[in-house]
This record gives sequence, C-alpha cells and structure tokens, in this order.
Amino acid sequence: SIVSGTQEDDVLWIAMAGTHQIWALMLEGGKLPKGSDLKKGVCLRFAGSGNEENRNNAYPHKAGFAQPSGLSLASEEPWNCLFVADSESSTVRTISLKDGAVKHLVGGERDPLNLFAFGDVDGASINAKLQHPLGVAWDKKRKLLYVADSYNHKIKIVDPKMKNCATLAGTGEASNIIGSSFTQSTFNEPGGLCVEENGRLMYVADTNNHQIKVLDLETKILSTASNLPILNPEACDVPDNLPVQQDKRTTLPKLPKSAPNVQLPSLTVAPGQTVQFLLKLTLPPDSKLNEEAPSAWFITAEDNTWLLQGQCLSGEINDISHQNIIPFELPKSCLSAEAILAIKVCLYYCSKGSSACMMKGISFNQPLKIASTNQGNLTQVELIHTFLTN
Repeated sequence: SIVSGTQEDDVLWIAMAGTHQIWALMLEGGKLPKGSDLKKGVCLRFAGSGNEENRNNAYPHKAGFAQPSGLSLASEEPWNCLFVADSESSTVRTISLKDGAVKHLVGGERDPLNLFAFGDVDGASINAKLQHPLGVAWDKKRKLLYVADSYNHKIKIVDPKMKNCATLAGTGEASNIIGSSFTQSTFNEPGGLCVEENGRLMYVADTNNHQIKVLDLETKILSTASNLPILNPEACDVPDNLPVQQDKRTTLPKLPKSAPNVQLPSLTVAPGQTVQFLLKLTLPPDSKLNEEAPSAWFITAEDNTWLLQGQCLSGEINDISHQNIIPFELPKSCLSAEAILAIKVCLYYCSKGSSACMMKGISFNQPLKIASTNQGNLTQVELIHTFLTN
C-alpha cells in the first residue's frame, strides 16, 4: 500500500508488508521528521525495525510492525500522522509526522510478541478487536478513520480522539448482500478503502466479491460501482539508479577489533534473485542479551554500493533463541559480474551471574558471482556462530 503526502512535503509513504516497515520515497527534495536533507528520488526506511511484532516506541526504527498493509495520511492538526493498518498484529497504529513516534490506536494486545490477539469486538483502544485489517482511510470532513477489517468482513469506524472502534458496515458473514442499511449489507474480505475529497462517498474494494462497493456516508445507502473510468496517471519524474543514501539518522556500530571475519563460500546468483541469510547465534553459557542495548545486524558493500539500492540495511536483534532472517534481493540491474556483501552483527550481552556486560561482533563476508541465467527464486544461506567466554 502507498499513500502520498501533502503538496507541501512531497513524500510517498510505502507500507512494506514483507519487511514489516514503513518507507518513504522523496518525490521532491526535502526532510523527513527529525531527518537531514534528502534528495529527490531517495527511498529509505522511516519506521520499523524489521522484526515482525507489535512494538510501539518513541523511536521509529525501534518500533515493530507485523505486515503493515494499509496507510492513510491525516496531515492536519492535531493529528499530523500516518494511520497504519498492521495486519498480522490486528491493530491500527499511528506514526507521528512530527517526531516519528509509533503509537497504538485500537486492537491487538499489550504484549508486543503476541500476534494472535484478534477478534471482532467493538470497544475502545485495546479492548477493541480486529482481525487482519488491510486498509484504512481518513475522513478529514468528520475527523474519523475507516478500517477494512478484512477477516471479519466488516468496515469499522474509529474515532482517534476517543480511541473508540465500532462497526460501520457488514454483518460479519462472508457473502455479497446489498441490504437496506450498512449493517444489513455484507462483504467478503474487503481489502481497500478510499474516501472521496468532499467526504460524501467511500469506495470499498470488496476483494472476494470482485466488486467496488460505494458507501454514501450521508444517506447510509450502499451500492455497487459501475462504469467507473479507468485512468492512466502521469508518471512521476523520479530519477533511476540514484546512489544509495544511508539514513543519516542511523549510525552503524563499529565492530570491535576482535570481531572475527568469516569468509563464506562463493554464491552464484542472478539479477532479481532473493537470498535469505539465516542468522543463528549462540551466547556463552549463563549469558543473556542486554535488553537495554541495541544489538543489531547490518549489511555493507564497501566497493559495490549498487548492491544496497532499495535493501533493508539493518535490523534489531531482540531474541537469539530462534534464527533471525535477513532478506536480500539482488538488484535487477547489476553493475559488475562479481561483488562482496558483508553481513555484520553487533551483540551486547551480560553474564547472568554477575553484572559484567560486553559487546561482541562478527562479520560474514559473502562473495557473489552474478549469473545471467535464473538460479531459482530463493536461496538460503546459514550464518552460524558461537560466541566464546573470554
């Protein structure tokens, strides 16, 4: 899902469901909240650590999303935020456009790792329950938010001031009935919403019914759209092949000199191919991650920065009891036949029996050979390391 910013900020906001992040594409030169000057065409992560979770945080890169799928912009005060339909956590969240803070609005649960707090309950804040919402639409006329509550086959209405969520349309039955009122009509996994400029009509993509339905928000009459014109929008002039610009708000950690460099076997890949690096780390006995410190992985390619175009370059490590998956997709346009990608890890951990804490690091160097023929859609590479007691 994508949503354009105002004419003043010229930003295209992108819900990256696969990497559990919100990105921003600069349609013109400018700044993001608390950010440095960015050139036209730069596309970078704005919020989300990359971990699939329901974690709110005042720092946008420390927040966690779970397949964010719908965005809607409320640029006016006092909102000045993005509304996010976070599907797998069954929540609606907000991202402040002043400071990037990520907050809960409705649905879900307080435990950021519980992605099963779904249901169909009207209520306020965390007492309201949704199930896999896919779309949101801001009604600037009424100052209300509409939610495509997909797996409940309903359209919900949220008052962001009171944090109250209620059913607007749909019975909860997956069918295709045009009833005499909103609540007597039915949908089948509605996935997208749009409120027209004057605030009277809302269009609903009723996915499994293969229809566009129209809700008249004034008369409360529902109908199906017919003979809608298909428009071909003009392409936006955004330059291709810009050099990768690191997010200047993020300073990559410097690994300690003792950090080992692991040379991996050469990997043959083709343009557009996806590689998943499976990070499996083991701490010394009686050790645990320091929850107060920012353990993380990050990707570099010093002599081949073209490899990094459009990639998720870093992610937090909050749990090593299971493998962390680091996604990488080889660009469709490759500038050389060989390259080296470095996957680096910085861990902060403490001894359970004492107050001693330390920082350790490791670098995995992955040589790449670029083939012209397809090597398969997905390749997995294990990155395994055991940290030893000093």
